Amino acid sequence: MELRHLRYFLAVAEEENITRAAARLHVSQPPLTRQMRDLEEELGVELLERRGKAIRLTALGRLFLDEVRSVLGRVEEALEKVRAAARGPTTDLHLGYAPSPTVELLPKILGAMQHGAPAVRVVLHDHTTPEMLDGLREGRLQAALMMQPPRPACRGLTFLGLRRYPMGILVASNHRLARLREVAREDLRSEPVVAFARAQYPDYHALLRRVLGRGYRQLQVVLECDGGPSLMAAVASGKGVALGPSVVATASSRRLRFVPLRPAAVPAVVGLAWRTSVTSAPLRHLVQVARELGEGEPRGQDEFAAGVGR
Repeated sequence: MELRHLRYFLAVAEEENITRAAARLHVSQPPLTRQMRDLEEELGVELLERRGKAIRLTALGRLFLDEVRSVLGRVEEALEKVRAAARGPTTDLHLGYAPSPTVELLPKILGAMQHGAPAVRVVLHDHTTPEMLDGLREGRLQAALMMQPPRPACRGLTFLGLRRYPMGILVASNHRLARLREVAREDLRSEPVVAFARAQYPDYHALLRRVLGRGYRQLQVVLECDGGPSLMAAVASGKGVALGPSVVATASSRRLRFVPLRPAAVPAVVGLAWRTSVTSAPLRHLVQVARELGEGEPRGQDEFAAGVGR
């Protein structure tokens, strides 16, 4: 097995279509199909369900996809370390992030930092919101790209709002609700719900309480998940619907559909947080990059900038 097999599998899994994956990889379709079959034969398991031109991951395929992303991420990190060593001395900036809500912003911020501040090495930390808030206060993180936390949790921190996303439900692409233009909040009472684990993601449940009000207590939560990939996999497999911002569907590689709530809920805000007392040059550059990408303006300590979505 070679790295190209993993990259090929990643493209096929994300595109859910051999033709689109081949175009993305700049290879022809027949060799790509053979590579996928060779990979399955080598592993001795079925990774893909083939339905005409459409491709769906099996349960083992979804497990393998998570591992492939992790492996390729470590490879890219190793390459970047070598490139950084060749460039000379660097300054590390430790950035916490939540994967699903930041899927649109994070790559753009990293690209802008690499282009505008090559001497700053951004070290990423995949954390929950409580872990990021603790990391900022304890100095283990210089900044965090995250969902807007409750105001009391941000004492001593500045939060720069960058993007606003409508709230709604996430459903499997073949779910009966996927065909609707919107879903009434009261209709959720009869739906099984998949949610993030309350102990690890208290901010998520606080957001649901703000969005649903009394209806939050009537949710039939059938499964609690420990992260974005497991939640998306559970919804895609039909275990239930999930409530969340529209950006999560973007991270799901077309496996999920987003349906807005009726009446419209207060949007979710994704932004950058940092300890107000820290004013290092790398952090100032990161804040400037984030501001340019999101058009938000911080209002000082303990204040939230709502941000302007685009």
